[in-house]
Amino acid sequence: MSEAPRVRPAERADLKRVAELAAQHAEYERAAPPADDLPARLAALLFDTPAPRLRCLVAELPGGELVGYATCAPELSTWEGHEYLHMDCLFLAPGHRGLGLGPLLVDAVAAEARALGLTEVQWQTPPWNEGAIRFYDRLGARAKEKVRYSLSVRR
Repeated sequence: MSEAPRVRPAERADLKRVAELAAQHAEYERAAPPADDLPARLAALLFDTPAPRLRCLVAELPGGELVGYATCAPELSTWEGHEYLHMDCLFLAPGHRGLGLGPLLVDAVAAEARALGLTEVQWQTPPWNEGAIRFYDRLGARAKEKVRYSLSVRR
């Protein structure tokens, strides 16, 4: 009987690979690449703070190769008057999609929400990412129409 892929919390030693996957993710989404010091930034958010808000989960193949990740953090909904878990990223490396790892990652994010006492997970995907939209629809997720903005604020 062969071992199955698994999803687990990221460890400090995983962060270089998570940063590599994040760079692939940014390229896939036609975005600017992450900062060169992303592993150190993630370490600060995940491990070097007494009460980390960020969670990072990794998809690991039986041989130990990391082929995907999901990150999430609690956020607030003013209109609904409650916290929810925002899934910021979910990415699987090319060649590893359609193998059941995506649902494992989403299930792990949902488990994080439950562990935090939260009842909802929210996320977004680009409107051109039809494969992701079909995947999320199959999970039973509901799309919400919005346009995302970003405003740089200089220090």
